[in-house]
Amino acid sequence: MSLNETVSAERLHIAFFGKRNAGKSSLVNAVTGQKLAVVSPVKGTTTDPVKKAMELLPLGPVVIIDTPGCDDEGELGQLRVEKTNDVLNKTDVAVLVYDAALGMSAEDEALLEKLNARKIPVILAANKADLAECGMQNGRDQGSAAAHTCAPRDAILVSALTGQGVNELKERLAELGRSAKAPKYILADLVSPGDTVILVIPIDESAPKGRLILPQQQTLRELLDLHCVPICCQVEEIPAVLNNLKKTPRLVVTDSQAFGKVSSLVPASVPLTSFSILFARYKGQLATLAAGARALSELKDGARVLISEGCTHHRQCNDIGTVKIPLWVRGYTRKALEFSFTSGGEFPEDLSGYDLVIHCGGCMLNEAAMQHRIAVAEAAGVPMVNYGVAIAQMHGILTRSLEPFVRELPD
Repeated sequence: MSLNETVSAERLHIAFFGKRNAGKSSLVNAVTGQKLAVVSPVKGTTTDPVKKAMELLPLGPVVIIDTPGCDDEGELGQLRVEKTNDVLNKTDVAVLVYDAALGMSAEDEALLEKLNARKIPVILAANKADLAECGMQNGRDQGSAAAHTCAPRDAILVSALTGQGVNELKERLAELGRSAKAPKYILADLVSPGDTVILVIPIDESAPKGRLILPQQQTLRELLDLHCVPICCQVEEIPAVLNNLKKTPRLVVTDSQAFGKVSSLVPASVPLTSFSILFARYKGQLATLAAGARALSELKDGARVLISEGCTHHRQCNDIGTVKIPLWVRGYTRKALEFSFTSGGEFPEDLSGYDLVIHCGGCMLNEAAMQHRIAVAEAAGVPMVNYGVAIAQMHGILTRSLEPFVRELPD
């Protein structure tokens, strides 16, 4: 897919980690062929993660992330280190950069341990090979770890200055990237060419002006790629659409906010689900989030509920996250609940004070970021559910909305 067709959440996220002055930014620039990151001999030049969506051959569409040094010092330095740790949560493939002449430090080893614990594929890059005087042999320009005694056997000797080993690094990135980002589909296994699929897309005050939201766009595009016949309509148009069809639609997909009305208008014989549920499945979280729906009926007075969104947007007066969801949950549970809210990259690493997390569909987060958030909730023993699953549960139609995926879910 071209640069304009692939959103950041769907791109492989490649992050460069290491100590200050290891040459991370210089190596990022060498790999990308762009002056993406500011380079200087002063320690700590990179003060915040720098992200760039681009095409990286021979891999394809990626997000390259340059991070501050993992050894930064002082109060401000600690904040930078925390920013670096946040990047770990969204990393698909990591490049750990260190000075070839100095070898890996205790900080590098600790970071490598973190990456391995998270099962993030990692490439060791021994940078500044052109300056190193640590047993260099005749194979200096081969980009091989065997040519340098200070590099681990599986490391790549690189030089951001001369270009040594950069092509090998890019090839290794492509190799790991392909295995880390296997092709996935939203609903390809649910439909066949020629099937009619109705997409219910309400256009109300919360709809973005002049465009569709990302899950709607991606689902529509995939249906076209699959040679299906998608029909987009609003809730009130469903009866007319169904009456005009000669053939029963294969599937109806609705915006979660309209679940209740749509369910009453679509015959029980027609499979029905939501964009939010499709994307929970698409990112590998449906079973966990569906199980979390049970917690909605178990909340007690005083329970704390975290509502978290992966994007930041202008809040409308009838915003789904801060207004509609709390209203529906209070009505469903009949309990006095306490709600907290986060958005964008903000997500608590300690959820022990909460009784339930209700998360958006996560379309603006990559799979690694969503999996990390679910892992944090599981570690704290806090159930997690997403908007679509929660709304279906509260409207009494969760079983129906999960029927297309029943063979994938535990009893």
